[in-house]
Amino acid sequence: MARLADQVRDERQARVVLSMIAEPDDPVTGRLLNQVSGVETLRLIEDDQAAVPGMNRVDAITWREHMSAAIPPDLAERMAQLQDGRFGTLIPADAHWPVALNELGDRAPYVLWTRGATSLLAGGIEGRATITGARATTPYGTTVAGELAAELANQDRVIVAGGAYGIEGAAHRATLAAGGSTVAVLAGGVDRPYPSGHADLLDRVGDLGLLVSEVPLGVAPSRHRFLARARLLAALSGTTVVPEAASRSMSLRVATEAHRLGRPVGAVPGPVTSAASTGPNELLKRGIADVVTSAQDVAELLDRQDHTRGTTGHTELGQHREPPSTRPERSGPAL
Repeated sequence: MARLADQVRDERQARVVLSMIAEPDDPVTGRLLNQVSGVETLRLIEDDQAAVPGMNRVDAITWREHMSAAIPPDLAERMAQLQDGRFGTLIPADAHWPVALNELGDRAPYVLWTRGATSLLAGGIEGRATITGARATTPYGTTVAGELAAELANQDRVIVAGGAYGIEGAAHRATLAAGGSTVAVLAGGVDRPYPSGHADLLDRVGDLGLLVSEVPLGVAPSRHRFLARARLLAALSGTTVVPEAASRSMSLRVATEAHRLGRPVGAVPGPVTSAASTGPNELLKRGIADVVTSAQDVAELLDRQDHTRGTTGHTELGQHREPPSTRPERSGPAL
């Protein structure tokens, strides 16, 4: 079989191959990729004699063995199958790459797989709000999530969520009903919507907004990939809002990741007798989140970005939003 680096023609394909080999949120591979190119990273996987930047000999051997074991035997065939024009990819060199992800450092994704309007990721983070929360919601949580999403959409804010049942599904539906723009960040491939019960909803998001994932086409979601996705949901937006969440809800991980990035977090207070409000109430109690009772509260959290991150330059995360286009640009280059 041809060596990995010989099977790719450019940095985009190299990063695509890396996404097939390395699991998301792998800081070891991410650290190396930040020092050398994707093509060079692939070469180092198979060159036993080359020194790996930032690793001693033992660590390099361990990393190589781990990566080599993950190389699919049908890699060439899988690469050939990725020419479907419905899907695209984004890498850091692309105009629509969300520069906010660069704040993740070594934890940044190698590539983003997309279906839809990638231009929704191009603006500053003050133009996007993540709404996440419980899958098993109460009518209170679903109503609040829908109202927040619809009103923010009417302000031309992009609603980011994970496509799940409950809070996230309510946010996507309300945004679409309001004629707004929404992004669904998936834990599996963008060609296999999950959960299956939301296949129609996610198909509409892909047609009218954007589906995005850091794992390749055809890949199923897993617990690790759900955990890793939390950092993307947090990093893509200027604020994360949790209307409802149980005490062990994975959506609280999104809030924690946002807090680590220095992004404001919003939580909707709920009855102390409701298990679905335990999470937001705890975020408020610990001082991680601000109280959110309306879309205006969320807008104020988003607008903090203009004052705290600067407003000029491509690399500034607080750059001004451009007026929304009536025809957003679609997915980035295919392979």
